[in-house]
Amino acid sequence: MKLQQLRYLCETVNQNMNLSKAALKLHTSQPAISKQIQLLEQELGVDIFLRNGKRFVQVTPAGQLIVKTAREMLGDAENLKKIAQEFSSETGGTLTIATTHTQARYVLPTVIKHFMDLHPKIKLTLRQGNPMQVATMVTSGEADIAIATEAIEHFHELVMLPCYEWNRCIVVPPKHPLLKSKQITLEVINQYPIITYDSAFTGRSKINHAFEKAGMEPNIVLTAIDSDVIKTYVELGLGIGILANMAFDRKRDSPLQSIDASHLFESSTTRIGINRNSYIRSYIFDFVEMFAPHLKRSDIITKLQNRN
Repeated sequence: MKLQQLRYLCETVNQNMNLSKAALKLHTSQPAISKQIQLLEQELGVDIFLRNGKRFVQVTPAGQLIVKTAREMLGDAENLKKIAQEFSSETGGTLTIATTHTQARYVLPTVIKHFMDLHPKIKLTLRQGNPMQVATMVTSGEADIAIATEAIEHFHELVMLPCYEWNRCIVVPPKHPLLKSKQITLEVINQYPIITYDSAFTGRSKINHAFEKAGMEPNIVLTAIDSDVIKTYVELGLGIGILANMAFDRKRDSPLQSIDASHLFESSTTRIGINRNSYIRSYIFDFVEMFAPHLKRSDIITKLQNRN
């Protein structure tokens, strides 16, 4: 049994048994993956996959347990490398952060600059995606930490660290009638076409919930994953925007006006997700504390060790 076989196996499952995608991800060929998985099955004496001809169609019950253990073994192997790096090169290493556009564009820049000033030899990588993709990157070992608002609390492999709460604003072109409105309500804003986030992004569930609670269908005409895209179409006059408040800067976004909407929607919580089975290097603790100063190393370690 080789670690390479376990990597091939896990990536095949990650890619929904699509060998061409797994081969592309692993920089190898489909026959090579198929051969190594076949050798692993022969060694273990069980079928990991049900097949239709040469095509994998389903993971067997035994295969599900094998994949789970293989992922743990790969995680342990990666932890061994991290432990060695911790003691052989205190100043060097890598940090991969999986996050959404809003966090990467509006919240992280000053934190990352501070971190890189403190740790100039650390190679930092930002990987963007929707919250589900962000969480999956950490559970699969592709990233060290996830930063997002939606979805990551559903991944039990991750320790959830609440960072900060935020709410929303409404952005409109200059001289928009809403700027003169004495009372901003859901009924009032729903008179206009609404441009906001895609359903998987940036606390969109709180917007949906507010309208559902009021017995209304939101008049959403356009959705996007990018706050800047939303503002662009608002500026073109296609509707009013509902944004995360940290995504609006009065100087940078001077063609537009913002109206506080925190009274209309429940606040959202941005969290950091860390794989509870991973070894956390010292500089990762530094980054977490820079991003959320109330999260101290001792508290994080306690939560990582708590299996409940």
